[in-house]
Amino acid sequence: MFKSFIIGAVTFLGVAFSSHAMAGDIAFPADWKDWNSVSTTLTGIGALPGCDADVSSLPPIYQETVATYCAVKEGGPGAVAVLVNPADADAYKNRNGKFSDGPSMILHLKDMKILFVSGHAGGQAVYGVFTEDGKEITAPEGPLAASTCTNCHTGYTAFCLNGQCGTQNK
Repeated sequence: MFKSFIIGAVTFLGVAFSSHAMAGDIAFPADWKDWNSVSTTLTGIGALPGCDADVSSLPPIYQETVATYCAVKEGGPGAVAVLVNPADADAYKNRNGKFSDGPSMILHLKDMKILFVSGHAGGQAVYGVFTEDGKEITAPEGPLAASTCTNCHTGYTAFCLNGQCGTQNK
């Protein structure tokens, strides 16, 4: 009886530790520094608006984005870059939602040294949050949670397609 209890407890702790160790749904892209930097409306500005900026006249997705990233760092996260896996450059450019499995895009919060990674598994968008050196910091809830990424990226279907948000660059 006691032996069964110990085996059950060890199994439970192993599962709990495993799910905590990898809270996100995508692996860290070790080659991220070799990815293509792309020009977007956001990168054209150079940074997310500060948390004191009046964004009430912007579309709701921008308002939610600012609120989410202001919850990551008081005052706002600062400078940003958008990076695309070279293997997914055509899918990104075409905005067709047909990305290969694995990490596809990164929102790099440069001042904070954080990577918000969007990827794909079985054709579906998945997310994770990492430090620049690869430490997983995806949280179970809040602004660093994969579910927060999912909610925003799927909540604005006119603006987002299979994990890629933004307007098509011509």
